[in-house]
Amino acid sequence: MIAGIHWLGHASFRLDNEKIVYIDPYKISGGQAADIILVSHTHYDHCSPASIERILRADTVTVTCAECAKKLKGDVRIITPGQSITIGGIVVEGVAAYNTNKPFHPRSEGGLGFIVTFGTRRIYYAGDTDLIPEMATVSADVALLPVSGTYVMSADEAAEAAKRIKPAVAIPMHYGTIVGSRSDAMRFKELAGVPVEILEKEA
Repeated sequence: MIAGIHWLGHASFRLDNEKIVYIDPYKISGGQAADIILVSHTHYDHCSPASIERILRADTVTVTCAECAKKLKGDVRIITPGQSITIGGIVVEGVAAYNTNKPFHPRSEGGLGFIVTFGTRRIYYAGDTDLIPEMATVSADVALLPVSGTYVMSADEAAEAAKRIKPAVAIPMHYGTIVGSRSDAMRFKELAGVPVEILEKEA
């Protein structure tokens, strides 16, 4: 179920399937050129123009929110939570991502999570978010969930999110660079109630 999912550190992923899809590339030195880049919100550790340019091709499509679009080059498509877009047979759905009990990611800023569908496999990237009611409606085979606390869900809250979503497998993220550590990922695994894979960081 996790085939083709590569954790690039912090909250960055590369999904290798019919297309090469990056999510929030940050502090990457290069890599395979992207078919699609998804950018969740404006914070520097998610919307990193320097990292994005290292994997950008002339025909790369970037999907993001309106504020991030102002910072990015190339073919940039804007979506909001609840909207979807199909690019080369890959369906990208925008989902809500926001804080409920802290000020860093207000709902009014329009930050995104994403559901990416490759064939019949649905991968949910929660983005920088707390445990929010919208998660109860998410249908996904794989859930990529932040676990570090401070700016996003804690490991305990992420475990509750996993129980609501009921994916076939959950993967912890948003730790090990700015805030949080592998111990948060381990606690999440203990509490999640669903199968959890802790990925090793790739270059």
